[in-house]
Amino acid sequence: MKKTTMMMALAAGVLLSSCGSKKALVACQDENKSLSATLSSTKEELAAKSARVTSLEEQLAEQKRQTAALQQSLQQSLSNASQNNVSIEKLVDQINESNKYIRHLVEVKSKSDSLNMVLTNNLTRSLSKEEMKEVDVQVLKGVVYISLADNMLYKSGSYEINDRAAETLSKIAKIITDYKDYDVLIEGNTDNVPISRENIRNNWDLSCLRASSVVQALQTRYGVDPKRLTAGGRGEYNPLQSNDTELGKQRNRRTQIIITPKLDQFMDLIDKAPDQE
Repeated sequence: MKKTTMMMALAAGVLLSSCGSKKALVACQDENKSLSATLSSTKEELAAKSARVTSLEEQLAEQKRQTAALQQSLQQSLSNASQNNVSIEKLVDQINESNKYIRHLVEVKSKSDSLNMVLTNNLTRSLSKEEMKEVDVQVLKGVVYISLADNMLYKSGSYEINDRAAETLSKIAKIITDYKDYDVLIEGNTDNVPISRENIRNNWDLSCLRASSVVQALQTRYGVDPKRLTAGGRGEYNPLQSNDTELGKQRNRRTQIIITPKLDQFMDLIDKAPDQE
């Protein structure tokens, strides 16, 4: 009898110990899932911030290039004046005329930049914090670029737009509709990983089909005038970063919505000569 009692007590102890171990295991698994989700979110935020830093560095480099070009142009003008024995008075007149035209171009650019900044601010305010992780908005050379991550827009390896993209596209379509004097180019871009599927021969096909899907969604779902829309694909040949890293490939797989003033209106502004004194 004593033996039986001891055996039962021992079995009960083992059972209780097993239950305690299972609870600890479940708790560890839950904690691991939570940590994994936090790590994934942190990686996404880091990638978005890294992309933004790269974009700002590119804009700074472009500004430096433009400044150097202006300095070189001025030096060339002075050199030509000296070689051709141009009088100081004539050179001053030429510089004054050039300055008037430059001021005119600055005014035109300022008007264009002001409109673009309003457009950009309206768009960024309408996007949620989560959407801004996968949408990059910037103004470069008077043009608004909206860059959308491929995993936000499309099903993997496909050109079909997923349900998650609907809300973001609707906000972008609202901005496009509000600014009727702008044309819109949808440009698809891929990384350099080859693809070959039914009806998709290569990355050229994939980038063009993706751009076409966005154009048709803007037209049919959100009522954007198709006369303002253009779809184009650049395949893997317009990378932002090297495809040697996963982060680089992620940045290169994108669709850009490029919003520009209508070319004929913009050229009319530039062609108007400044007032003669």
